[in-house]
Amino acid sequence: MQIENVEEPRPEKGEVLIRVAAASVNPVDFKMRSGAFRIPGSQMPMTLGRDVSGVVESVGRGVSGINVGDEVFALLDRDHGGYAEFVSARADQVSIKPSSIDHTHAAAVPLAAITAWQGLFDHGQLKRDERVLILGAAGGVGHFAVQFARNHGAHVIAVARQEDARLLRDLGANEVIDYENDRFEDRVREVDLILDLVGGETQKRSWKTIKKGGRMVSTLQPPSKIEASKAAATGENFMAEPNRKELEEIRRMIDDGEVQVIVQETMPLDEVRHAHEVLENEHVRGKLVLEVTGT
Repeated sequence: MQIENVEEPRPEKGEVLIRVAAASVNPVDFKMRSGAFRIPGSQMPMTLGRDVSGVVESVGRGVSGINVGDEVFALLDRDHGGYAEFVSARADQVSIKPSSIDHTHAAAVPLAAITAWQGLFDHGQLKRDERVLILGAAGGVGHFAVQFARNHGAHVIAVARQEDARLLRDLGANEVIDYENDRFEDRVREVDLILDLVGGETQKRSWKTIKKGGRMVSTLQPPSKIEASKAAATGENFMAEPNRKELEEIRRMIDDGEVQVIVQETMPLDEVRHAHEVLENEHVRGKLVLEVTGT
């Protein structure tokens, strides 16, 4: 990765141009950088980054409800990258940012929070009083998932490190299991929904915890159809998609004090390589955010 001067984008019809104050770093970014995840039709070089917070610089034709000078945050589509001073975005993917938090924290929200929301509700169909097991609960997606599930009236079982237990209980987890010292599958049974944010062997072991008719939703590899059949359960994986209505509901929850945004560390844009190294190789609580223009 390297920083380059490029032509400033211009908003097309239905788009807005955002002067980026901050952009968050997500696992999908380093997977795209390394070639582990490829977007059909995409070519290198490309600008990474899926979510931003900033100020509307200009608007394209046909845009209504968003004006120059508005403070906004957005989950960008896969054709636009947020690691930049300016980015154009489809207006229907952009929302007024929460007024109760700054741009740094607002940039940490869109992709992680929408992934948590869609995993729990759109795909997981989580209902009040159900038991949900969240694997990777202290990460960017996980810490939102704990709060959304709690606010929805579910019984939340969080799997994370012991050092994150207090934070997760403060965020609403009913139970926290230290995966370094306990095998969660020996302690948990009869869960209605597993939200898998870890994959691999952890996903495989989690089948022991699911109840008959339960659901597993993963942001990583597809759950095993064989294991799902053995457990009389269902399994699916998904990728989050921009959804303005959901982003606006998440904004309301943040401004109403129902959801906290945890940012572990911020770095300037020119330290993006280091940010990737940290996210890829170290334990991160919440999100890492790149500060871009300081708006």
